Amino acid sequence: MGKIYKSARTTFAFILIIAVLLGFLYELYDIQIRNHEFYAAQNNTVKTYTVPLPAARGEIVDRNGTPLVTNRQGNSIVLNAAYFPPSDDNAERNRIVLNLIKLFRKQNEEYVHNLPLKLKGGKIAFFTKKDDERYESAIKTMKSRDMFNLQSYATAQNCFDAMVEKYGLEDYVRAGDVKTALEIGNVRYELTRLLFSVSNPVTIAEDVSDKTVAIIKENAESFTGADVKVVAYREYADSKLAPHVIGTIRKINAEEYAALKNEGYGINDEIGESGIEAAMEAYLRGVPGELTVTIDGDGRVTEEVTREPAQGDTIVLTIDKNLQALAQKKLEQICKSVDYFRSTGAVVVENCNNGEVLAAASYPAFDLNDYYKKYNELVKDRNTPLYNRFAMGTYAPGSTFKPMMATAALQEGVITENTVFNCDKVFKVRDMEFKCTGEHGGENVRTGLRDSCNIFFYNCATRLGIDKMNLYGSMFGLGEKTGVEIPEAKGILAGPEYRKRFDMLWLPGDTVQAAIGQSDNLFTPLQLCNYCATVANGGTRYQLHFVKSRISNATGVVSETGTNVVRTLDVSPKNIKTVQEGMRMVALEGGPAYVFSRIDTKVACKTGTSQVVVKGIKHNNGFLITYAPYDNPEISVATAIELAGSGSSTSQITSSVIDYYYSHNSNEKKAQQEGTLLN
Repeated sequence: MGKIYKSARTTFAFILIIAVLLGFLYELYDIQIRNHEFYAAQNNTVKTYTVPLPAARGEIVDRNGTPLVTNRQGNSIVLNAAYFPPSDDNAERNRIVLNLIKLFRKQNEEYVHNLPLKLKGGKIAFFTKKDDERYESAIKTMKSRDMFNLQSYATAQNCFDAMVEKYGLEDYVRAGDVKTALEIGNVRYELTRLLFSVSNPVTIAEDVSDKTVAIIKENAESFTGADVKVVAYREYADSKLAPHVIGTIRKINAEEYAALKNEGYGINDEIGESGIEAAMEAYLRGVPGELTVTIDGDGRVTEEVTREPAQGDTIVLTIDKNLQALAQKKLEQICKSVDYFRSTGAVVVENCNNGEVLAAASYPAFDLNDYYKKYNELVKDRNTPLYNRFAMGTYAPGSTFKPMMATAALQEGVITENTVFNCDKVFKVRDMEFKCTGEHGGENVRTGLRDSCNIFFYNCATRLGIDKMNLYGSMFGLGEKTGVEIPEAKGILAGPEYRKRFDMLWLPGDTVQAAIGQSDNLFTPLQLCNYCATVANGGTRYQLHFVKSRISNATGVVSETGTNVVRTLDVSPKNIKTVQEGMRMVALEGGPAYVFSRIDTKVACKTGTSQVVVKGIKHNNGFLITYAPYDNPEISVATAIELAGSGSSTSQITSSVIDYYYSHNSNEKKAQQEGTLLN
């Protein structure tokens, strides 16, 4: 029985082997004889790839059409997989990469360096914050599954070893040339990181010289697969003008690429990082073109542009280039005159009647051309030049808060324009004393604004209460975002609601402190300027904006941003007029009177100071909100200078801005001095 079973099993196995062999023979016959022509054609099938062609970004111009950001042509060195040695030929790939590195060094060209490894004291080490602020994410990417596939605890040496193995760099290491291995690995790493393929060439050096281009073209065998691409680079009419408004661009990161690849972004694309470059990214980026690459069965490569790239739209800003330059210059001068090493500040100029920002400056600032070269240096600067003070800086506004208080008190009927409070320098709330800057005697609302009398507004606060104060503060947009296109801080409107977040009580003394712009009140210069504009125009609060219009590159059609009214204040014209008259008295008889008397245009304003402590020493920040002309307001100006001592000391910035505006604005008639005959 056992012999019969074994015999049957052997027979079955033999039959199975015969069947498999017959199958192979049939396939061989089918391929080589029966369908020879079909399979031969398949072997010579043409392979087609689509390579995206980057589009030039749209231009950015000022309100008068003066170019601020344009494009210029430059050369990039790109590795093209259609011509580069195959991925399994590490030796040849490394030879070409090394030739390129030697050329870049000789010509002083910068090239990619995104591998976060370095030689330190003869040993392999990770990048640190000193090398790159974003070193942690770079190291994480290097260890990821898609790159070297290492555990999170892998050492720098582990990463280097994985790199050597992956890219076949053992010969360099054995020869003791670790530095060369690291540099070749750096370029090879970039190819891996950016998914190098025929459809995705990778740029390894940007904006190189014509001499470097010529050497590569004349020595094609030494640089096989290296191609020269003419690309558009950002160019600035003045790279120091409005950097916080214009903003920066950079290469897209992995997270952004994952989120945006379905919208047509490539892993090599640039993207707006900050400012208008980021806010208007959808319009500025343009439409990429297409290059069709064909590789036939014999390896011959042909290329054809099948769709031309289309440049992005032109963005017209609300700012005036020359007014912006003046504001920056005067802001820098005042800050340096206050304290050359520590004083910082901001200035904002707004059209009172539509919310257009005519100028916005933050000091210190930075040079857009040097942003990436000096990024680490800029980040470490103690005066934080990258910080946008006009939009993100929040300050206790001091007495610039008082026009709002006066408006609220008048409108709520807790005072009239003739109400008088006596100022004897001290105001008591329960067992606490709050002081004024002087002993002013009897003060009404107009003189209270002129003299910035704390006692007058302490009285208003006790009659209004914090809820009513905050109602009007919110109506004027204080402690609320203005709506500009770039990131901005919300600020804080002091009150019980804010204190609750920290389980803190709101006391009666806090209310009187809040009334003079102290306590927890923190507002941005953008908010202060818009608040001033709302007082000036009679109670209409506009959304602030930096973009005036957009011009389509495809059609030439102009799309206006338009004017957006956020709120119309329910305040009587008479009460607004009373507050305006008090602000006019500040300009005529208050601290800034001397400066404002020297310009032709009539203005109204309010100064403010708030105390800060720097290294244990008390200082005052200075603020000034102003509008002009007084009789028919058109522009408002807000200045905030840290360590200025007083708001009056900032009036030189404001007077220069107003004088320039009416001297150079061809659409406006220069305002006349008081006491002169009409022209």
